[in-house]
Amino acid sequence: MKKSYVTRSVRAMKAYVPGEQPVEPGIVKLNTNENPFPPSPEVFKALKKVDPARLRLYPNPVSRNLRERIAKLHGCEVGNVFAGNGSDEILALCTRAFVEDEGSIGYFNPSYSLYPVLADIRDVQKKPVELGSDFEWRMPAGYSSSLFFLTNPNAPTGILYPKAKVRDFCQRFKGVVVIDEAYVDFSMENCLDLAMKFGNVLVLRTLSKAYSLAGLRVGYVVGAKPLIAAIYKLKDSYNLDAISQQLALAALSDVGYMKRNVQKIKATRRRLTKALEVAGHRVYPSESNYLWVKPAGISAKHLFERLKEERILIRYFPGKRTGAFVRISVGTGSEIDRLIEAVRNLDGKGRAR
Repeated sequence: MKKSYVTRSVRAMKAYVPGEQPVEPGIVKLNTNENPFPPSPEVFKALKKVDPARLRLYPNPVSRNLRERIAKLHGCEVGNVFAGNGSDEILALCTRAFVEDEGSIGYFNPSYSLYPVLADIRDVQKKPVELGSDFEWRMPAGYSSSLFFLTNPNAPTGILYPKAKVRDFCQRFKGVVVIDEAYVDFSMENCLDLAMKFGNVLVLRTLSKAYSLAGLRVGYVVGAKPLIAAIYKLKDSYNLDAISQQLALAALSDVGYMKRNVQKIKATRRRLTKALEVAGHRVYPSESNYLWVKPAGISAKHLFERLKEERILIRYFPGKRTGAFVRISVGTGSEIDRLIEAVRNLDGKGRAR
């Protein structure tokens, strides 16, 4: 038998599958939860000020100016903040910093599909917590793991779990809790203060969603200094490039712009929810920039395929827990108008009327 140079765990694992990124024009793209609005004008101003001659130099290795801005924004110290190459880098670093080889990683099922991939990369035990029939959260008796990814609002459902429940879990949990708040700017409350209160809690944020910077790849995490220091020991030498640091700083200096866009998205979210419910589809309560929908009169897969024929992309997740649902990102008003019209033009068998 021919020798494989690839490790056993990598041969066995399944890679993360991102949402489709079409290149042809005219597609209504509602499948990857991107913000439909452009970044702050301050980002464009900062981009024009980038000096190409300085690209020969390494960036600040610890993103000092950016972290100072984040610390000011959240009322903490710079030592409580780590900035990374998207929140995904930070999630991966947490699996290395807080999980021994004989340890385990927990997360909701369903939730962000990267979590089990990260556990497989580390080749440690996965300990998913199955959500209820309506995706309610109940921890099993006697549950434990080294690290728990608690996504709130959850993905792909958009459901926000009460802060009191999250606080109670963090108090009782013996390992490290990473509260992944990728979509929290679209929700009614957040858990950032728990990262300052508990020594085992980290709160993770991204600029990809509310700040319209998915293409930039910047995220950050806030928490107790010992946890943050551990992450710093593991990061790449220069994990966040100079341009990303500069543009992220500009975006975080214009929070008002972000909040105005969030209000537009929330208004469109309400309108889309109502239109889908009137059409008979079940829409779960969302505190994110997308809707989790159980279609009526048509299978989720068929709806996904029919809309794709109409050049409208939504997200379909095959699987036992997710195969009956679709996830629809909230786009611009005109994009949502086009989606609503397309859905209305399908009869109960998914054929165009």
